[in-house]
Amino acid sequence: MVAIIVPLLLAVAYLTLGERKLMGAMQMRIGPNVVGLFGILQPLADGLKLFLKESVIPSTANKVLFIFSPILTFSLSLMAWAVIPFDFGVVFADINLGFLYILGVSSLGVYGIVFAGWSSNSRYAFLGSLRSTAQMVSYEVSISLIVIMVVLCVETLNFTETVLFQKSVWIVVPLFPIAIIFLVSALAETNRPPFDLPEAEAELVSGYSVEYSSMSFALFFLGEYANMILMGTILSLIFLGGWLTPGFTTNALIYLPIKASFILVIFVWTRVAFPRLRYDQLMSLGWKTFLPICLAALILVASILLSMN
Repeated sequence: MVAIIVPLLLAVAYLTLGERKLMGAMQMRIGPNVVGLFGILQPLADGLKLFLKESVIPSTANKVLFIFSPILTFSLSLMAWAVIPFDFGVVFADINLGFLYILGVSSLGVYGIVFAGWSSNSRYAFLGSLRSTAQMVSYEVSISLIVIMVVLCVETLNFTETVLFQKSVWIVVPLFPIAIIFLVSALAETNRPPFDLPEAEAELVSGYSVEYSSMSFALFFLGEYANMILMGTILSLIFLGGWLTPGFTTNALIYLPIKASFILVIFVWTRVAFPRLRYDQLMSLGWKTFLPICLAALILVASILLSMN
């Protein structure tokens, strides 16, 4: 557990620095460069600042749920990593229902956000949590249908066997449009721009986390970035061959982080390049565009596999 959690927390810390540096380069500015050489100690300074700040609990809040919500969100973001294989045999729990476990844990993440918005006893926080819940539930439908498509192709719910299935060709080659939909749905699922409607600063003053400060806010922040890394890793495992090189059976522990980092660069790039959608556009994209496409693709993939059997 320590071997998974400690590198993950370090990755989350330096993902924030990498994101700010990359955004700075894209917007022709410097980014963090004061704390440490080239700003390399900036995440530690940010973490220390949040740790030392006073934790404020609103007098009208439901204190138990208010404190429990960020802990639940952060814990679920760590639990999902139990079934993620980093190399052949390098996995905490190599269970045969890995896909179902991931879908179950990610769907539970809604509760932490709902509890946070409701227990704050604030209209802004509650509206933000409702928006986030509707958004996450909507795009989980598309992600679930895409997972079913992949399971139909590989005939297993195990992540390791899914990667080994891609020795000859990565699944992204025959299912490229579906992989793009999965990437966009992952952006919406993690509340990342341009789908950051629940945290829209101009409208909702940071949404469901508006009443949080100190370490309770930091736990939400860590949970969001851990989920970003998780989505990048899952996409790499089921579409980009995981730890395998294309066309070869050779593998190395470094290939999966490289592929996940490539996905995370796309996450940051979309934040810089695209404006935020309106909420009706967000829901319309999920229910009127992605859902019909995924259903049609599922029927098509099942039909092709059945005819070739």
